[in-house]
Amino acid sequence: MNTSRRNFLKQGVLAAAGATLVPGVLTAAWKGPQVLGIQLYSIRDDMKKNPSGTLQQLAAMGYKNVEHANYVKRKFYGYSAAEFKKLLKDLGLQMPSGHTVLRREHWDTAAKDFTDEWKYTVEDAATAGQRFVVSPWLDESLRKTYDDFKAYMDVFNKCGELCKKSGMKFGYHNHDFEFSTTLNGEKLFDLILQHTDPSLVAQQLDIGNMYHAGGIAVDILKKYPGRFELMHVKDEIKSAKGEMGGSYESTILGKGIIPVKEVIDLGIKSGGTQYFIIEQESYQGIAPIACVKEDLKAMKAWGFK
Repeated sequence: MNTSRRNFLKQGVLAAAGATLVPGVLTAAWKGPQVLGIQLYSIRDDMKKNPSGTLQQLAAMGYKNVEHANYVKRKFYGYSAAEFKKLLKDLGLQMPSGHTVLRREHWDTAAKDFTDEWKYTVEDAATAGQRFVVSPWLDESLRKTYDDFKAYMDVFNKCGELCKKSGMKFGYHNHDFEFSTTLNGEKLFDLILQHTDPSLVAQQLDIGNMYHAGGIAVDILKKYPGRFELMHVKDEIKSAKGEMGGSYESTILGKGIIPVKEVIDLGIKSGGTQYFIIEQESYQGIAPIACVKEDLKAMKAWGFK
């Protein structure tokens, strides 16, 4: 299994195109308990074959929270929002966040409003019990000119207002291009943080995706204190055929070259991070379900419950 997250999202966007209580002010350090979860893309094939059985395995390992990466035709892994929430609840699980791409066509420029399809996305997220609606992609067409990009950051802020009405918050999750693309002489990642209102748009820092493009998580957390309410916890190793066309791929936490524990500690201390979501996309010949079990052990060894 070496499906890249980039290709997965692109395919998901194309498929979706044919388918149909959050703090207002950030502080430098989160004072409440940290939330540990698993991004279900880590075990995507297992979730595709047997979602209920796979979730049962996660619960048995000790996971309490999940983050989805599959919302198609108003269903999560084939379940309606209410059905999926019940399935999770029966297993002692919750879903505080989920990934659904906010596409360009979800915003009606003439009506200056979101389409019904996106409004249903937000509605179903609220029904499923989410606190964050996270978009993990920014279409290439929106990063070609500064004006197009800036206009869409306004849409991001408006989406934050929409989510807020349902007691949730909109969020954005980075890949690598945010660190390799520049507009007006500035990195796209910096521009995203400059032009999104932190009271409306949360940032989910993926500490692995950025690595091969020159993004260093510790440096970013220091540069933007209090801006990262969520984090994708990930480790990386050198690879001949890396993810996202680079030379690195993810691995079991603590086995790679990223100082994961240091990043986590800084997120807690000054990053404003409450939600820590494990994600592993490559497995070095080990079964994905076995990998996420080891990932959980690593997080617990680092003090997470």
